[in-house]
Amino acid sequence: MSEPVFHVELRQFPNVARAFNLSRAEFEARIAGPWRAGRTIELDDRRWDPDKARLSVYAGRALAPEEIGLGRGWGNASRTGEEVTERVLAQPSAVESFKAELPPRIALPGVVALAGARYPRARVSERLALAEQAVWELLHERRARLTRSGRALAREDWAVVLLRWDAWTSPELWLESGDDVGDQPLAL
Repeated sequence: MSEPVFHVELRQFPNVARAFNLSRAEFEARIAGPWRAGRTIELDDRRWDPDKARLSVYAGRALAPEEIGLGRGWGNASRTGEEVTERVLAQPSAVESFKAELPPRIALPGVVALAGARYPRARVSERLALAEQAVWELLHERRARLTRSGRALAREDWAVVLLRWDAWTSPELWLESGDDVGDQPLAL
């Protein structure tokens, strides 16, 4: 059996927005992660505030285009899927889980490879987004440092380096974590 997809409904009277057939990685990045963090979600050209909107999530099989059209999508999602809103929102985010799985020292291409191994059916862009988000969060939380040739890069160099494609394909950049990382002075 294939991995379930997620179907989402956001309500804030009088508006409703729905998204169907979201992979786990896409669901985490677009809906669950921001919702858990209390951040606004953008869906169907609207902004949804977790303090005001109501979120419903169903997990199940992917719906075919003809099952979604003509207003039939939500009925089919709720009939064929399982309501999982509370359960998925109570789980740690995919990014948090992924960060916990990273070894203390890993080259950036290895981070991407681990994301691919963890979510083999996710789109390549989703796997790369997971790897990138995990690295950025670890750096900003001061739980890791970015090194080249054994030397830590200054904070102001992170964006210059990480926004380049070759940083994610070259084995010269490493993500290192450990007890001493938080004690490192970071250039602001």
